[in-house]
Amino acid sequence: MIHEWFGATGGSEQVFLAIADLVPHAERFVLWKDRGVGDGHHLTESWMSRTPLRHSKALALPVMPLTWRTLTRRRYDVVVSSSHAFAHTAKLGAAEGTRYLSYVHSPARYVWSPDLDARGSGGLLTPARATLRACDRWLSRHVHSYAANSCEVRSRIRRYWDRDARVINPPVDVDYFRAAPAQARAQGRDYLLGVGRWVGYKRFDLMVEIAAQAGLPLVLAGSGPAEVALRRQAEKARVPVTFEVRPSKERLRELYWGARCLLYPAHEDFGMIPVEAQACGTPVVGQASGGLLETVVGGSTGYLLDSTATSSYVDAIARLHGLSRTDIQRQAQRFSPQVFRDRVEAWLRAEAGAVA
Repeated sequence: MIHEWFGATGGSEQVFLAIADLVPHAERFVLWKDRGVGDGHHLTESWMSRTPLRHSKALALPVMPLTWRTLTRRRYDVVVSSSHAFAHTAKLGAAEGTRYLSYVHSPARYVWSPDLDARGSGGLLTPARATLRACDRWLSRHVHSYAANSCEVRSRIRRYWDRDARVINPPVDVDYFRAAPAQARAQGRDYLLGVGRWVGYKRFDLMVEIAAQAGLPLVLAGSGPAEVALRRQAEKARVPVTFEVRPSKERLRELYWGARCLLYPAHEDFGMIPVEAQACGTPVVGQASGGLLETVVGGSTGYLLDSTATSSYVDAIARLHGLSRTDIQRQAQRFSPQVFRDRVEAWLRAEAGAVA
């Protein structure tokens, strides 16, 4: 089992661990892991973990393919990668009988989709992008089977790598979020909510504008490099904006249950957060693109908009009262851990006969 890096226990890390639970005897490799992250999961770090490259993903990207080819001299029957950069290019030893399977969170957005993530359009990557794309395609020819976390990612795999993939949506702990916390009985769903990493492409700045125009308080839960800019913007907003930094899972559930809706104006590969919100019966108002097209039913469990105009979001928020909490929660059940396990097991059995 191979995963890129453990810098936080986010969506891709959760998927990796969920797959690893199905093959507990498998060795687990990562490029590096941050202190205190991934402890107890028996992760073996690569040589990159002992270099300054671990502190700069942009500088590390060109070296990643080489690292995955020199990870170990041991031979394996099956190698399963969890990839959002170059993990899918891993090739261990010279055994011709090894089966390579790759679960793809997205072809590296830094390399293939800089229009979706401004972090990929920096000066360091732009000159090297063509070379990195060629290496990405060439070094992954040995992969026998791909699984994509969404139809959106499957289409990218077809477009960028000229390969097909089966879609296996990530697991979401829907039963946990479905259970109402005690505080929910006293909450009036009187605020808007934004959840996730505070980076530019997730459009938390737009959420502040939407809340101000709607005249509703806003809660922003998460952390990230845009925090300072968002706090400055919040100080000038005409409504209260509260920051919940790195909330616990329990606190996050409370926030979902107390929110009028989850704002999600970003183009995501899949997006586990909107599923968590729906498990709480909380509707989603977001962008009609990417993973939301698979997780949200427009007009039933939320509203999907073709526009990023704040007025469009305000209009949608005004129409939320007609939505059924039961319908919203039922939609979330489609992404339960059991559904994920069943689909991954079927994939592993079909492609490699590998399952616990």
